[in-house]
Amino acid sequence: MDYKDTLLMPKTEFPMRGNLPKREPEIQKRWDEMKIYQKVQEKTKGRPKFILHDGPPYANGSLHMGHALNKVLKDMIVRSKSMMGYDAPYVPGWDTHGLPIEQELTKKGVNRKEMGVLQFRKLCEQYAYEQIDIQRTGFKKLGVRGDWEHPYLTLHHEYEAQQIRVFGEMAKKGLIYKGLKPVYWSPSSESALAEAEIEYKDKRSPSIYVAFPVKDGKGVLDTDTEIIIWTTTPWTIPANLGISVHPDLMYVVVKTENKKYVVAEPLLSSVATQLEWEEFTVVKTVKGSDLEYIVAKHPLYDRDSVVVLGEHVTTDSGTGCVHTAPGHGEDDFYIGQKYDLGVLSPVDDKGYMTDEAPGFEGLFYDEVNKAITKKLDEVGALLNLSFITHSYPHDWRTKKPVIFRATPQWFASIDPIRDQLLNEIQNVKWYNQWGETRLYNMIRDRGDWCISRQRVWGVPIPVFYAENGDAIITEETIEHVAKLFEQYGSNIWFEREAKDLLPEGFTHPGSPNGQFTKEKDIMDVWFDSGSSHHGVLRTREDLQFPADIYLEGSDQYRGWFNSSLIISVAVNGVAPYKGVVSNGFTVDAEGKKMSKSVGNVIVPDQITKQFGADILRLWVSSVDYTQDVRVFMDNFKQVSEVYRKIRNTIRFMLGNLNDFQPEKDRVPFEQLREVDQYMLVKLNKLIRKVRHAYETYNFAEIYHEVNNFFTIDLSAFYLDFAKDILYIESVDHPMRRSMQTVIYESLVSLTKLLAPILPHTAEEIWGYIPGVEEESVQLTNMPEVVVIPEAEKIEEKWNEFLKLRDDVLKALEEARNEKVIGKSLMAKVSLYVSDEMKQLLDSIEENIGQIFIVSDCEVAGRYDEAPEGALKLEKAAVLVTKAEGKTCERCWVVTPDVGKDEDHPTLCPRCATIVTAHYGHLE
Repeated sequence: MDYKDTLLMPKTEFPMRGNLPKREPEIQKRWDEMKIYQKVQEKTKGRPKFILHDGPPYANGSLHMGHALNKVLKDMIVRSKSMMGYDAPYVPGWDTHGLPIEQELTKKGVNRKEMGVLQFRKLCEQYAYEQIDIQRTGFKKLGVRGDWEHPYLTLHHEYEAQQIRVFGEMAKKGLIYKGLKPVYWSPSSESALAEAEIEYKDKRSPSIYVAFPVKDGKGVLDTDTEIIIWTTTPWTIPANLGISVHPDLMYVVVKTENKKYVVAEPLLSSVATQLEWEEFTVVKTVKGSDLEYIVAKHPLYDRDSVVVLGEHVTTDSGTGCVHTAPGHGEDDFYIGQKYDLGVLSPVDDKGYMTDEAPGFEGLFYDEVNKAITKKLDEVGALLNLSFITHSYPHDWRTKKPVIFRATPQWFASIDPIRDQLLNEIQNVKWYNQWGETRLYNMIRDRGDWCISRQRVWGVPIPVFYAENGDAIITEETIEHVAKLFEQYGSNIWFEREAKDLLPEGFTHPGSPNGQFTKEKDIMDVWFDSGSSHHGVLRTREDLQFPADIYLEGSDQYRGWFNSSLIISVAVNGVAPYKGVVSNGFTVDAEGKKMSKSVGNVIVPDQITKQFGADILRLWVSSVDYTQDVRVFMDNFKQVSEVYRKIRNTIRFMLGNLNDFQPEKDRVPFEQLREVDQYMLVKLNKLIRKVRHAYETYNFAEIYHEVNNFFTIDLSAFYLDFAKDILYIESVDHPMRRSMQTVIYESLVSLTKLLAPILPHTAEEIWGYIPGVEEESVQLTNMPEVVVIPEAEKIEEKWNEFLKLRDDVLKALEEARNEKVIGKSLMAKVSLYVSDEMKQLLDSIEENIGQIFIVSDCEVAGRYDEAPEGALKLEKAAVLVTKAEGKTCERCWVVTPDVGKDEDHPTLCPRCATIVTAHYGHLE
């Protein structure tokens, strides 16, 4: 007689192995066919909106792990919000203009100087669209849900038109101006750069001390005295027009063997050491303010160098007498303006010296250092030459050093709105607390924003010039250009002459002959993307301004967070975001930047092909994304083990719901056994924690809480002892239906809770859950936290019981190690407990032995009455002995009662009754 067929073993078609790389594309195809994004938006229409505004990734190159981390984080937020009572549209975007695309075309052999601007711009546009398609495909493979058919692109006509209007609004408020100022200039890009486009790397530079002879000492210094300056940029010496000293510092005239020199008193010792003065005498001490307007001679040219006063002078290094070249430094420029020194910048766009640096014309600025140093030495002005390695600004695109260079540029003023910017920063919710401080300090300390670029692939600066040189920016011209861009795109700026871009019949007093020219520079790409709140949030009906959240990498405090804030406050008077979240960088196992040349790169496509997108997404949820995140293959192997545990547990749960019809078989809470109620209390607690974690973007907490629920509460406890009821009892037994109810409620809730993180797996599970109505889990709502009567009391009681269970499990493990028993069902457990624990056990109506998964269990006495062989633990003394009797062939319980039913000699009475009632006499 075979009793295996009488067991209610799990039955499910849900596959144990995920095979995600194969299944995910099938699921994604189904989503596309059912237009899941549109269906979610239709379902959530009319709810309060939640807007996560997508910071546009640059349209260049395949996805890297930084892309994947950021986009998956955004997707988890949007998905969770749409399941938690919000209308949460997601409109992806791309940043499509700028130097990197020009560079990529150059690498591919395109020579832009041999073709017209329009032809080159069209090649750039074509390349951008190709990259967008590559990246869009990659993001969709990660399961990111969004309006992929209608993204926003900074090259769209409508977007460019709105950007022009933003520029015009800022100009109307007096925040846009053109000025000659030193700006970061990249010779490798042949363009001005903004602070956000600068990165700092170590550079080896010459360090020189140079003597400037006094020409007119104004009665304070003798003409046989020389003022010593120190610099690490010898190439700027030809541009020197002055020497800055601090008005409050004390300066000394020092006599050496045959010279007299001026240095700041606090720096005398270090200068003497550096210049190897064996003997020197201080012959005079003067205050810095007394040196004002003293005239020195330029060491290379027949030109004066005037001593001026500057608060920027420090005693951190050098001599306290600062070489001042107004054409090559911000502080120098402002001092030069104050003292009317003029501006000299003898370096061209490519970084080569011009004829304003006689003797050095045509030499590259970095290479001319040697020639200038040699000349200084020849004329006796070079006092010392050494080399230092120091942090130096580099172009973050070309990775080449930049210089400060005075050129006419367009700027956005910061000072008029600085206080408002700082105030708005304090009104934003910063989920990374340090983020507020970082952006606040950047805005507080930053200068005006250089927004012009000397490139061609971008949005033109919409300025016209009259015959007399006046810049023309009026509401009329701005709106006219905006409408032209709306219709034709910004290419029209390069297709038409200035007069054909102006409103018909336009006149200006500065152009008596009706002749006009147009600006050739384009806007900084940060102005492009920084205008997105205006070009996207304010123009699309499905969005709204301001956004609830901006989420980008931590580098965007100097980038998109920064530029968006400036433009929005300038135009709207408020920040474009209510909250800001930032993620760290993805680095290798040793914390180093990933690099193809080093060979330490792991890309998303590699992970999705080997493990599946859901494993990558689960990994994202497991890390502290606010810090730099280490990426190595063992990460994904570990996470895939967690995933496997989740999947196998769900398969078991689904299998045990094979005959469960929720509308008919679900048991009301008050009719459940207390242990079943306890599990729903634990589930309810999990729902509360997970919902709060989604609300605060704490995905690592979700990962750990859900993993613990699967591993500890379900697998190691509830589902472990549930088998004796689910497999053994009759189909409709109240205990079985009670447990199925708990399993069902847990499965539905867990699937919904996991849906934002594991969308493919959750979708697959949803298709197997009995009784669900929605065609996709994405069209459901998150489980709500419910009020359970006496939940706290139930949880406290059963938590205490589980501590006792832990003691029993330890005793069983020791008995197994000592060969007293094999499987736990071979055991009898005798408990010796306190009166308090005895009272708790007496209040439990469930079969305690069944929960311990032993064949026999008794409370044999008090703790202090335990026999010598009992294992004394925290909650009980536990004696494990071998259970007496035979093993039931059906339930595997050991009992002396096996065979009491003559018709079923190998079964216990419980199994014999079940088999007879439901299956008759098995032959």
